[in-house]
Amino acid sequence: MKKTGVLLILLISMAFSTKAQETVNISGFARTYEGITFNNGDFGIIQQTLNLNFEKIGDRVAFKVNPMIYMYNSDSLDFRLREIYVDMYFSNIDIRVGKQQVVWGKADGVFITDVVSPLNLTEFLLPDFDEIRTGVIAAKFDYYVGNSTFEAIWIPQFTPTERPAQGSIWYIQPDFPAPPTFDWSKSEINPSLENSEVFFKYSFLGSNIDFDLMGGYTWDDNPAMHVERFIDPTTQPPSIAGLNITPEHHRLYLTGGSFSTEIKGVILRGEVAYYDGKYFQTEDPLATDALVQKNYLNYVVGLDFSIGDVKLSGQFIQKYIMDYEQGMTEDETNNMATFLARYDALRETLHLELFSYIGLTDGDALIRPKITYDFEDSFSILLGSNIFVGDEKGQFGQYGDNSMIYMKIKYNF
Repeated sequence: MKKTGVLLILLISMAFSTKAQETVNISGFARTYEGITFNNGDFGIIQQTLNLNFEKIGDRVAFKVNPMIYMYNSDSLDFRLREIYVDMYFSNIDIRVGKQQVVWGKADGVFITDVVSPLNLTEFLLPDFDEIRTGVIAAKFDYYVGNSTFEAIWIPQFTPTERPAQGSIWYIQPDFPAPPTFDWSKSEINPSLENSEVFFKYSFLGSNIDFDLMGGYTWDDNPAMHVERFIDPTTQPPSIAGLNITPEHHRLYLTGGSFSTEIKGVILRGEVAYYDGKYFQTEDPLATDALVQKNYLNYVVGLDFSIGDVKLSGQFIQKYIMDYEQGMTEDETNNMATFLARYDALRETLHLELFSYIGLTDGDALIRPKITYDFEDSFSILLGSNIFVGDEKGQFGQYGDNSMIYMKIKYNF
């Protein structure tokens, strides 16, 4: 805590130093964010945020440093160095080295081929998406030829998805059939050349269509839960007396691509990824290891269009598990949709927006209406709500008690 406080003071001092402002571009925002749950009127979130961007762009070299400080309640600081990298520019090659966020794909609100940067899901899917993505330490190479771009990324150190901690309103206690013990000895991936990740992408930007093709050799950001079951043979039928669970990350191969095109004022876009080697949980009570390895397909198709001054967008998302077996805890197909409507008024100072996730398979949804008013270019107030509805076993319905109304006050500089 003391080290974080000292670093915070140094960063703020640097941000407002006259000399620093003369040599480095400084931007960012300060934000206060509070949410009250409908269920019991408790504060579901009390958060103060300071985001700082230090950037210097030259003809051949540039750099960016982006620290972000979150304060929860009144005494809990969470310091994150979201990005810190150097760019080098050549005639038709760009190189970026350091901690960076990588954004791929065409989908809104879902991650199909956008898998290079892992996710911070400690507050589920509610934060802005540039805050959900976690920076990765990587070397990225872009080679430009006409309207085409070849991109290669090497990641020497694996970073997993960040999950809610016990005690968080976003933590869901797994339903175990018997008291579990955990063996975390295989949950870490040691940084090495052998354990590094690589991604490749080809992009084409044309007058009528743009598309990209990608591939990767990576680790599954979410560990597979290898389960050793201890059976009590004295019961009829035999029952589970105990569980030993070993979380372990496994390698994945993936390929995919995305496209977008305009047809008479309507934007049609799509994205698909094929995953090879994913481990899925099973419900077999007597299995030696309650996992099966399958390949699966994840894709989205979407439309963006306008009716008058109202901007509309809809997406259909499906996950399909190949060579499906009975007893798997996930359905063979999982269907979801999203809907977005946005209207800007008062000379684009008042913004009305409705975004929804709709779980077609689970019969649940997350509905997110919000209204934002820009007092001026640098200052805004947002009032919104996160409404979880539906089946308690669904991705969204399980958070029914966390429905809330919230307010964000933000100052950009």
